[in-house]
Amino acid sequence: KHAYTPEQLDIDLTHKPPVGFTNKLSYHSCKAVRYLFDLGTGWRGDIKVNNVMNRVIYLETIAAVPGMVAGIMRHFKSLRSMERDGGMLNMFLEEALNERMHLLTFIKMKNPGLIMRGSVLFGQLGFSTFYGLAYIISPKFCHTFVGYVEEEACATYTKIIKAIEDAPEGSELAAWRTELAPEIGRSYWNLGENGTVLDLMYAIRAD
Repeated sequence: KHAYTPEQLDIDLTHKPPVGFTNKLSYHSCKAVRYLFDLGTGWRGDIKVNNVMNRVIYLETIAAVPGMVAGIMRHFKSLRSMERDGGMLNMFLEEALNERMHLLTFIKMKNPGLIMRGSVLFGQLGFSTFYGLAYIISPKFCHTFVGYVEEEACATYTKIIKAIEDAPEGSELAAWRTELAPEIGRSYWNLGENGTVLDLMYAIRAD
C-alpha cells in the first residue's frame, strides 16, 4: 500500500534537458509517442470527464509495460549470468504492478467498451515489441525514455487536478471534488473512507 504526506503530494513539475545522442533520441521518441497517443485518443487538451477517463485508462495500459519488460529482461540476464541483479529487477516489477493498480482503479469508474479494449490490445502489442527490442539494444535509452514519459504523465495529471479544482459548481468535473474514489484506490493509497477522486488524482500523480 502507498501512503503520501501532504508535502509529498505537493510536487513541482521539472524537466531534465536531454544531453547526448541517446538522451536526445529518448526525448524525441517520447514526444513522437505522445503525438501518436494524443491523435489516437482524440486528446486536444479538453478536460472533460469522459475525455479524462478515456485517456488515463489507455495511458495506464501502456505505462505498465516498460517495468514488466525491463523486469523480464533483467530476470533472464540474471539467469544467464548466474549473478544477482542488484535490486533493479524488483524495482521494475514493483513499478509495473503499481501502474496496473492505476488501471484497476480507473476501470471501476468507467468500464471500457470494445473499441477501447481493441485499441489496448493493438497498442500493447506494438509498444511491447518496440520496447522489448529497444531494451535489448540500449537499456539506457529505455530508462531515459520512461523518465520523459513520466514527465509527460505528471504534466497531464497536473492539468487534470487543476481542472477539477477550478471546475464550476454543478459540473461533472466539480463532482470529483467530493465523489468517493473507488474502494480499491482508497485502500491502496490509504486515502481513508472519505478519499475523493481528486485525492486519488493527487496520489497517482505522486506515484
